[in-house]
Amino acid sequence: MLDEKQISSLETPCIVIDVDLARKNIQAMQERVAAAHCRLRPHIKTHKMPLFSLMQIEAGADGITCAKVSEAEVMADGGCRDIFIAYPMVGRARTERAIALSRRVDRLILAVDSLEGAKMLSDAAVAAGVTLEVRLEIDTGAGRTGIQIDRAPDLAVAISALPGLRLTGIYTFKSLVYEGKPTEDNALAAAEEGRMMHDTAEAIRAAGVPIEDISAGSTPTGILAAETGLVNEVRPGTYIFKDFMLTKEHAGTMDEIAVRFYATVVSTNHKEYAVIDGGTKCFPTDVVPMVPPFYYPGYALVEGNPDLHLSRMNEEHGIVTSDSGNTGLHVGQVISLIPNHVCTAINMQNSVYLLENGVLRKEKVAARGMLV
Repeated sequence: MLDEKQISSLETPCIVIDVDLARKNIQAMQERVAAAHCRLRPHIKTHKMPLFSLMQIEAGADGITCAKVSEAEVMADGGCRDIFIAYPMVGRARTERAIALSRRVDRLILAVDSLEGAKMLSDAAVAAGVTLEVRLEIDTGAGRTGIQIDRAPDLAVAISALPGLRLTGIYTFKSLVYEGKPTEDNALAAAEEGRMMHDTAEAIRAAGVPIEDISAGSTPTGILAAETGLVNEVRPGTYIFKDFMLTKEHAGTMDEIAVRFYATVVSTNHKEYAVIDGGTKCFPTDVVPMVPPFYYPGYALVEGNPDLHLSRMNEEHGIVTSDSGNTGLHVGQVISLIPNHVCTAINMQNSVYLLENGVLRKEKVAARGMLV
């Protein structure tokens, strides 16, 4: 990925993104979704940088998806004009900011999953003299936000009657869940996802609410959900960079992963382990090693040496252990590691290195840490 001169120029610990490979991933997803006559609205949670959102839009994406209004503001400042905030819009501060944002983009779609939340949003919209486009979130088995399917028609009817709101669609996040339980069968999960969302939309329409958009699909199920013909939009995010997790979930290969950590060995006083300069401030801990179903060997995959594992961490220390009892690493050596989950990895960096056409440069992660 990098030559020795480029590696020696890095300020570690850091992340390097292969932009050329990311472009290939963008194009591949766009082509597959378009071939299924479905729209692509990628989630920015993975890259958190306007330049990558613009690449996705230039490749054919209809718009982007964010989780928080603060992220959406960053993307709007970067030139994105069609944004869906796929998270219940509850709370005065974020609602006020969303209304202000709606006035400076071409299209802003907000999310609701309760009548209480919708009423709050309605009151704010009426007070501001605006009409806000909203989508209703459906719980299809992930066990997070979203209204249960059997309650969705009544809630949709109630929301559609509120002033200041225009209910235009439904959306869900389901990922690799089938019949309410985790599955490793992507096709089975996607088929169920498409069917559940289509049937929910039909029930809402039968109740008198003429919704248009049926939005689904994460990276593991996105293409397959689009190919069901039962949804008209998918919102994958991780596909742009891919990671070790996606290889386990049958949604990527190792040679498609566009991101690497680089870290410097700072101590080797014990041959059975070495210490690198990245700890919990650098490497995500949301994927716990050696638990089912995938049994990740460490907090990141040490590239090129299956004997080594990033086994434990403190805030500033990463402990790389060896199955053989001798790491073979030396002080000053720079090692590369593959993230288990790239989305949280990027969010822990103020800036990243971009490698494009052989040239290395730094880029700010403009939407990292956006909580509101």
